[in-house]
Amino acid sequence: MLMNTHKARLDALRKELKSRGLDGFVVPISDEHMSEYVGAYAQRLAWLTGFGGSAGTAVVLADKAAIFVDGRYTLQVREQVDGSLFDYQSVPATSVARWLGEHAPEGARIGYDAWIHSKPWTDAVNKELAARQAALVAVEGNPIDAVWADRPAPSLAAALVHPTQYAGVSSEAKRQAVAEWLGEKKLDAAVISALDSVAWLLNIRGADVERTPVALSFVLAHADGTAELFIAPEKITPELRAHLGNAVTIRDRDEFVPGLSALAGKKVAVDAERSVAAIFATLAEAGAELVETTDPTVLPRATKNPVEQAGHRAAQARDGAAVARFLHWLSVECPKGGESELSAAARLLALREESDLLRDLSFDTISAAGPNAASPHYRVNEESNLPILPNSIYLVDSGGQYLDGTTDITRTVWIGPGEPGAEHKDRFTRVLKGHIALALAVFPKGTLGNQLDSFARASLWQAGLDYNHGTGHGVGSFLSVHEGPQRIAKAQGGQAGTGQELLPGMILSNEPGYYKAGEYGIRIENLILVEPRAIAGAEGEFFGFENLTWVPIDRMLVDCALLTRDEVAWWNQYHARVEALLAPQLSGADLAWLKQACAPL
Repeated sequence: MLMNTHKARLDALRKELKSRGLDGFVVPISDEHMSEYVGAYAQRLAWLTGFGGSAGTAVVLADKAAIFVDGRYTLQVREQVDGSLFDYQSVPATSVARWLGEHAPEGARIGYDAWIHSKPWTDAVNKELAARQAALVAVEGNPIDAVWADRPAPSLAAALVHPTQYAGVSSEAKRQAVAEWLGEKKLDAAVISALDSVAWLLNIRGADVERTPVALSFVLAHADGTAELFIAPEKITPELRAHLGNAVTIRDRDEFVPGLSALAGKKVAVDAERSVAAIFATLAEAGAELVETTDPTVLPRATKNPVEQAGHRAAQARDGAAVARFLHWLSVECPKGGESELSAAARLLALREESDLLRDLSFDTISAAGPNAASPHYRVNEESNLPILPNSIYLVDSGGQYLDGTTDITRTVWIGPGEPGAEHKDRFTRVLKGHIALALAVFPKGTLGNQLDSFARASLWQAGLDYNHGTGHGVGSFLSVHEGPQRIAKAQGGQAGTGQELLPGMILSNEPGYYKAGEYGIRIENLILVEPRAIAGAEGEFFGFENLTWVPIDRMLVDCALLTRDEVAWWNQYHARVEALLAPQLSGADLAWLKQACAPL
C-alpha cells in the first residue's frame, strides 16, 4: 500500500512537471532558511519518497529518479524508499550535480525551488548541465506543493523571549556587536536567515520546528544597530514586542522580499552557506552590492559565553540523572524480555519530563536494538520497532532541550543475563579507546576539526575497521543540536566545518562508533567543551576539552586487556566524577545501581 502511495505521488509530480514544461525537478530536505531539521510543511522529500532521515535529496526526471544520501543513511534509505522507483546514490561518491550532468536529457529544463537551495548548489549544478545544453529553471511555486493535497501549513506558534539569565548577553549588545562588524567592513546591512542565528541574535525561541526551539523568521541587521524582524503577525506577543524594543522593527514575513529590494544601492553581507539562492537573486535584481561572507552571528553563537557554559553544565547534570535512572531500568527490565525500542524511548522521555526546565527532546530518540543499531541515524516507528532481546546489544542516542542547555548522549549497553561475546567486547573497547583519546586530546591554537578526527579512529583502524560518519558536531545553547561551524570529521566531499579552527567555548560531541550491518551497532557519545589548557613551558596557546556529559559507560562490554594504564585511569576518574555529580540526585535502587556502575575497573 505504501509503495503504491509513493508511486502515485511520483506519477502526480511528473504530470505536474510536464504541465509546466519541465524535464525534471530536484527535491531536497530544506526550507527557506537552509535548516537541517525542517517543519512539517517543508518535509517534501519524506512525502514524495518515504525517506525519514535528516539529510538527502531526490531528483525526478521523466523516465528515472534517484535519491542521494550519505553514509549515515545507507541502510535506512533502502528500508524506507522503494528501489523500483528511486535509484540509490551515495554521497560524496557522487552528487546531484554530477548525476544530472550524466542523466539529464540534452537541452533539459530542470526545475528547482530557489527558496530551498543555496546559490553554490545552483552554480555547481548549472556547471554540470551546461555540457548538455541544459539548465536549472527556478519555479514559481514548488510543484510538490501543487500535488500535496494535505500539506501542513507553517506553524503559527508564538515566538518566545529567551531571558538574559540563560542567554548571558542581551540582544541589544549582540546587535551592537553586529553593527560594529558591519562598520569595520564598511557594509550597510547583513541578511540573517538561519533560524538559529535569528534566535541567538534577538534572544528569542519558538516552537515551529520539531526538536529545535526556533521561530520561522528572517532578520535584516543594519549598521546603526537596528534590525528588521520579518515574522508572521500571529506569532507576536506583547511580551515579545516589549523584549525587542524600539530598535527592532517587526514586519510581516510576507514583506521580506520587498525588504530585500529596499536595500538597492547598499552593500549587503549574505552567507552563501546559510542563505537560499532566492535571496541572492532578489538582492541582485534590486541593485544591491552583495558581499559573500559568513553570517556575523555564527562564531559568537558557537563560542559559548560563561553563562551559557554554566547552563550547559547544569543541564547535563540534570539530564545525566535521568539517563542514569533509565539505564538502571534497562538493566532490570530488559533481561526479562517484553520491552521494545518504542517502550524504552517512552520510558526515557518520561524520566526527562520530570524536569520543569525540559521543553522538548533535542532530536527523535535513536532507540535501536540488535540490527537496527547498525544504522547510525535509525529512527524507530511502529513498523520498524524491534523487541529488546536478552543477550543482545542495545544503543540509545538521545537528548533534551532544556532552557539552560541542549544535551546529546549515546550509550551502548549489553542486555543480559548472559555475557557479551569476544567480538562485541573488542569492538566496544576500540570505540571506547577512540572516545578516550579525543577526550584527552591537547592541541595548539589554530587546530582544525579534521586534524583531530583520527584520534578517535586509530584503534579501529589498527583492526581494519572504521565508521562512516563524523566524530563530532557542534551543539547549541537551547538551540540546534547540530550547530556549526565547528565539526570533527574526515575532510572529504567539501563537508562544512572540518576546516574551522576549534576555539574556547565551542561545544562538540565526541562520538566514535562501529557498525556491523545486520547485527549490531556501537557508539559512545559525550559532549565536550573547548577550553584553554595551561602547560608549563608551552610555546604558544594550547587547548583541550572539558567533559560535559556524566553518565556511566557500560563496563560489561569492556575488555580491560585492551586498555592502557592511562585509559584505565581516565575511566576511573570519569566514573568517580559521575558518581559525585549524580549520586545527590538519585536514591534507593537507582543510587545502588549507580555506585556499582561507577566502581573502579
